[in-house]
Amino acid sequence: MRASRLLSLLLLLQTRGRMTAAEISQELEVSIRTVYRDVEALSSAGVPVYADRGPAGGYRLLDGYRTRLNGLSAEEASSLFLAGLPGPAAELGLADVAAAAELKLLAALPPEPRSHASRMRERFLLDVPGWYRDADDVPLLGLVADAVWEGREIRMLYRRWGPAEVTRQVRPYGLVLKGGSWYMIAAPQDAGPRTYRVSRIISAEALSARFTRPEGFDLAEFWQDYSEDFRERMYPYEATVRLAPGAEEMLRLTAGTRPVEAALATAGPPGEDGWRVLRLPIESVRHACWLLLRMGASLEVLGPPELRELMVSAIREMAALYAAGSPREPEPLDHGR
Repeated sequence: MRASRLLSLLLLLQTRGRMTAAEISQELEVSIRTVYRDVEALSSAGVPVYADRGPAGGYRLLDGYRTRLNGLSAEEASSLFLAGLPGPAAELGLADVAAAAELKLLAALPPEPRSHASRMRERFLLDVPGWYRDADDVPLLGLVADAVWEGREIRMLYRRWGPAEVTRQVRPYGLVLKGGSWYMIAAPQDAGPRTYRVSRIISAEALSARFTRPEGFDLAEFWQDYSEDFRERMYPYEATVRLAPGAEEMLRLTAGTRPVEAALATAGPPGEDGWRVLRLPIESVRHACWLLLRMGASLEVLGPPELRELMVSAIREMAALYAAGSPREPEPLDHGR
């Protein structure tokens, strides 16, 4: 346990530079007294750890000191290769760099972790986009990524939902890849950060003006908050339905895992016939009708009344269509002759 902690301390100082005892204590979740003992142990082992005194002081390694000890277990090394996504790397213009880094990492690993990592790469593949859905076409992703990295403002022509096109000058804080789609987190002038889909950027130019990222802005935290808020806004309504026994998985595939799990979590016990009454989050009445028709006789809509009426109307139209007899012969195509 202590050897692992000493290695973590060494790598912390190597990657972050100067750190106070309090910062190390918080990072490693140990007492400050333990930090003092661990620093002394590293120094006794020949690691050049120095203490800078004063208010801005802390522990640091001798300038230029780097350890070749990576401390990666076989599982940790494998996880790095599993996390490598060649598609997104290529979209960012980093395909060659990522491939070179992978080769260097493999060469630096001891035999056992190297073998484990190679098997992981041969046996597992991450494919981000969903079925029947290609990744977004993002010709301007490289420009956006450079602006994010260099802290330059962007002026862009952006296509909003619908036919509207708007011009925006923004400060790009970061990029997020979600389900095969790239999103730019950026702040317009005199406004807080917002989310823009990169594939909807029609044209863009990086400006000479630079900006300073807001102190304390955390991209992962922002995206988590945005995702939760988006899910709440995505399902603002609710439908009451009766679900046949054993149809839960079919409903998950039809309406999505999250809303169905939320409905099942608050549902009461099944009735004597095995059917359960659920309060299912939905986007809109019309969208719910389109989705829930797929469930056939495995689900009955109880409310709201307008959704039940839409379901009844759609089912009657379908019944009339199929009651007409044999299918109609397709109309011959008119080739203009």
